[in-house]
Amino acid sequence: MNNTDNRIIVVTESMLKERIHVIRSQRVMLDFDLDEIYGYSTKAFNQQVKNNIDRFPDDFRFQLSREEVNYILRSKNLTSSWGGSRYLPYAFTEQGIYMLMSTLKGDLAVSQSIALVRLFKAMKDYLIENQTLLLQKNYFALVDKVEENSKEIKEMRESMVSKTDLSDFIKLFDQGLSNEEILILDGQPFKADEAYQKIYRSAKSKIMVIDDYIGTKTLHHLAHSKKNAKITIISDNAARPGLRLSEYNDYLTENPGRTITFLQSLHRSHDRYIVLDEGTKDMKVYHCGASSKDAGKRITTITRLSDIDDYKTTVRSMLGNPVLQLR
Repeated sequence: MNNTDNRIIVVTESMLKERIHVIRSQRVMLDFDLDEIYGYSTKAFNQQVKNNIDRFPDDFRFQLSREEVNYILRSKNLTSSWGGSRYLPYAFTEQGIYMLMSTLKGDLAVSQSIALVRLFKAMKDYLIENQTLLLQKNYFALVDKVEENSKEIKEMRESMVSKTDLSDFIKLFDQGLSNEEILILDGQPFKADEAYQKIYRSAKSKIMVIDDYIGTKTLHHLAHSKKNAKITIISDNAARPGLRLSEYNDYLTENPGRTITFLQSLHRSHDRYIVLDEGTKDMKVYHCGASSKDAGKRITTITRLSDIDDYKTTVRSMLGNPVLQLR
């Protein structure tokens, strides 16, 4: 795409300020200013835009009315620079100018675009310093919106999973359960399943699952434990549908030699826990952010508790709960 006008304008802060207009409560630049910056004639410049018109919706580019043109001419005395042309110019919003940067080609277009980007911060500062360009009501609405957007961006950043988080997560499965926390990432269920399976495989003799919401996936995870491990599930089986007797019988058929003791939780535990090797020096307690039946469906964390003395008596007392009858 070759420029058709050899005029080249140096992009400076003062030049940029002079070419910023506020139309329809938006900061805009006009086509006859932009064609100067990019070294096009106005006709050639607008033709390049028309060739890519699908990139310029109405909130990126719009044509001024005669009244708006007259307002600009009066407020900034542009008659001499504009030449009093009879055509109605097009205004480009900030988004439209960014789109121009990706549309116009050539070394000059690239260098001028870089200069514009560097000066847009000055343009924003200029707007703040010259609040009279906007009605006071619109100005404060703009400030409120910027503050609102800043808060939303901060919340998004805080909730995002970083590359470091993922790296630590992958290392966890390479090194075993040496870390205190296991990150389970939504959309990658095999990692969630592996987390539970690794926990159960690390049990030497006993596994206790305290969780009111159990299902076939709970049994699938437990099938990866040592064959001699004594397994107890303490639950009110409150999921809808809950674990059925026929599903447990299928588990017994697929895993000969394994049995599970089911006890009621009696609504004593709101949270979910996995207890390994209860009553021994190797006892471990994990706090689970979600039920294992939902592994891989949502982001959650399993945390190994470091101070478990307060849990020992409670866990031991729950082993005396009534039997849970599957149906």
